[in-house]
Amino acid sequence: MTAKLTALAAAVMAVASIAVASIANVQAAEQPKHGGILRIFHRETPPSLSIHEEATFSVNIPAMAIFNNLIIYDQHIPQNSIDTIRPELATSWAWDKSNTALTFKLRQGVKWHDGVPFTAKDVKCTFDLLQGKAKDKFRKDPRKGWYDNVTDVTVKGDDEVTFHLKRPQPSLLAMLASGYSPIYPCHVSAAQMRTHPIGTGPFKFVDEKQNEYIKLARNPDYWKKGLPYLDGIEYTIIKNRATAVLAFVAGKEDVTFPTEMTAALEADIKKQDPTAICELKPINVSTNLIVNRDKPPFNNPDLRKAMAMSLDRKAFIDIILQGHGDIGGSLLPPPEGVWGMPPEVLKTIPGYGDVKKDREEARAIMKKLGYGPDKPLKIKVSTRNLATYRDPAVVLIDQLKTVYIQAELEPVESGAWFAKVARGDYAVGLNLTGNGIDDPDQSFYENYGCGSQRNYTHYCNKDLQKLFDEQSQMTDVAKRKKLVWEIDKKIQEDVARPILFHARTGTCWKPYVKNMTIMSNSSYNGYRFEDIWLDK
Repeated sequence: MTAKLTALAAAVMAVASIAVASIANVQAAEQPKHGGILRIFHRETPPSLSIHEEATFSVNIPAMAIFNNLIIYDQHIPQNSIDTIRPELATSWAWDKSNTALTFKLRQGVKWHDGVPFTAKDVKCTFDLLQGKAKDKFRKDPRKGWYDNVTDVTVKGDDEVTFHLKRPQPSLLAMLASGYSPIYPCHVSAAQMRTHPIGTGPFKFVDEKQNEYIKLARNPDYWKKGLPYLDGIEYTIIKNRATAVLAFVAGKEDVTFPTEMTAALEADIKKQDPTAICELKPINVSTNLIVNRDKPPFNNPDLRKAMAMSLDRKAFIDIILQGHGDIGGSLLPPPEGVWGMPPEVLKTIPGYGDVKKDREEARAIMKKLGYGPDKPLKIKVSTRNLATYRDPAVVLIDQLKTVYIQAELEPVESGAWFAKVARGDYAVGLNLTGNGIDDPDQSFYENYGCGSQRNYTHYCNKDLQKLFDEQSQMTDVAKRKKLVWEIDKKIQEDVARPILFHARTGTCWKPYVKNMTIMSNSSYNGYRFEDIWLDK
């Protein structure tokens, strides 16, 4: 009996040893490894690599790893909020008693990629550039309006900087944490930053070849010791999505272009490579109709209303996204969106209810304006020459036919698109508008504020602008939400920029790519990549 017990005990111990060894092996496998090149396919050559001058994540995705912010959203918490903000070049921050001065203590010992020390002066230079106060100038400045409430940025020595505000604005922290808010060096010109950017981030810019690649290399002097894990990142430009997907499936690329995969493409990838990890999430990018209110006949509000009432938002989502999308206003709908209008508010807005009834009303309006089945309004619908723009533009053209509008598609190359719409060189367009952060201040001031460079339809409601300021100062979240919903509802009723849908799109990566996190309420903020590693 004793021998049997001894044998049994030995067997149990042997099994336990195997289990412990297995756990140890798993734990060892999950330990970060240094080395390797992360390969990500890119949908296009970016217009430049200067994040501050551009308005597309075609720039943020390859360039965000070059830079640091004062503060940043936690790169591994998908829903960005004030509570997920972490220090980066700043070590701490504090408001004064009046909430009109925000002071940052800065990290010491940080160097730019060319070896020059980082100081508080670089922070001031960055925001002087953004506000148009510097001798050097940005060619484009799409987020200048984010900082209209900032009167000055002052420095104290090399390691302290203070933002002075006209009035309280809690969302300043959210804007500073965006991937759109890197710190630039004083000693490098704005022109150089477009083609050979210098940052303090985990990766250095190495080379870019038009329509071929962008290459980054590990920053060996990164201030976060031991990071990054990767030796570098290579972005291969593959404009054709079908070709790009084949490259990923074949193992030539490790990650798809983030948030670019539709549900159908994801399913195709999983069918061909069952080991692939894919996530489908909202990205806080709305597809919208832009109408140049300054160009006849589109300066007629009745015509704009008829166009808005022709829209079948559910059809867009079903056709373009296979049902994976959300109907909303200018702010991302809940639950992923923190500030978006709930369904019960949306239903009270014209154009968000009975499509058949709305189109009947729209046709009646068009007939009063002199149009009809035998006399359609002939227009061009301009859009960016990317599949994510062209596909919904084709659906839009089909829907406009229901209200006697005959449209022709006008594709515009990416390098020219944002400049074209910013200067009003279009009549009707389909645009994708990404919110750099999930906060009403960013969306309202940037996209609907009087005079904003990103207000492509030139919508200006001065009474509403006052409400922008009122909600901006509120610290009570529940009260602010109610006012935000009222504002957003009015924006939709005014046909400022009709929102067609909010997309849910996907990113896929190989299983050996570790520590990848996809943001759920902004597609602009999650590409620092300093602690991504390859288990192969």
